[in-house]
Amino acid sequence: MTQRRNDPASRRLDLLRRRSSSKKATEPHTAPHLTRYFTDGRVSRPPEGATIADGLAFAESAPNRMTTFFYPAPTAESITELAEAWELHPVLVEDLLHAHQRPKLERYGDVLFLVVRSARYIDEAEEVDFAEFHFLVRPDAVAVLCQDKRWIDGTDGMRFNEDQLTSPDRHERLLLTDEKLLRLGPEAVVYSLLDAIVDGYAPVLQGLAIDKEQIERQVFSGDAAVAERIYRLSQEVIDMQHATSSLTEVLKALGGGFGKYEIPDELQTYLQDVSDHLTRAHTLVTEYRDALSQILNVNATLVTQRQNEDMKKISGWAAILFAPTLIAAVYGMNFDDMPELHWAFGYPMAVTAMVGFGALLYVIFKRRKWM
Repeated sequence: MTQRRNDPASRRLDLLRRRSSSKKATEPHTAPHLTRYFTDGRVSRPPEGATIADGLAFAESAPNRMTTFFYPAPTAESITELAEAWELHPVLVEDLLHAHQRPKLERYGDVLFLVVRSARYIDEAEEVDFAEFHFLVRPDAVAVLCQDKRWIDGTDGMRFNEDQLTSPDRHERLLLTDEKLLRLGPEAVVYSLLDAIVDGYAPVLQGLAIDKEQIERQVFSGDAAVAERIYRLSQEVIDMQHATSSLTEVLKALGGGFGKYEIPDELQTYLQDVSDHLTRAHTLVTEYRDALSQILNVNATLVTQRQNEDMKKISGWAAILFAPTLIAAVYGMNFDDMPELHWAFGYPMAVTAMVGFGALLYVIFKRRKWM
């Protein structure tokens, strides 16, 4: 025990523990976490007052046992408690505390650490709302942390209360429904959540597709405000593309460890199905990004054409007004030897010439579709 305390990594973990303890007084209400025990895929609730360490002891006490920990609104205090029970690496603890990371997969000893992001589309604002999830996987346990304090469907994690610990809710149903799958171990929980997250991309892509079609009609209607809308939607599509591409790399890394970690064939098939769905989502979001880029180019071309048409009209009217201006300028010189100044029909002739030249130029420009 003394050697462990003198280890630099252990001292670093102690520092993180003290930091979280200093925040305890100002920490908001801590939402409870959901713990469930599994024996051959059958679900049971832990005894009253059972700790995280008790859950790990249950999972390790016999084969075909597993414990899951679900944190709908993790706090620094709850993360530190989890880190102590699981004896997590200090670098991993820092990632859990700080969050706001891109999807990734890392291993710390026998602990697999995954970061993934769910997405939902807010149609009123035309924005994609992302939520970050951290998965910790051991051979006999799995922990799920909702780092943005929201569930996949956007449910507020802070509303997770004590009543939900005694009655199944949407979180528990997703985690615990398939007993056959749960017999395959902690990875089955992770894969089921990954499947739910990837399936949640479909409504997002549908919302993006609808807005893209609306923008296409708006472009050809000549709405001047469409350019800003294209830029905003393009940014959301880019964010979505980053999420799908990063998660694709995570799934590839998971697939690369099939043989080394002896993942059951059934789970391999399950992950391949999730990967296929993600590939389709990534392909669609890439197509949307390309389409919006083309729409932006088309809009720029249409704007240029409209500007050219406006310049033609301006140039045409300038030429029409130039003719009477020229005649008036000549007759405004007031030279002595200008016989027209004393001619009785001089004024009518000047006005007629002004109107005639203007009308002639108007007819010419009209035929050339400048007017």
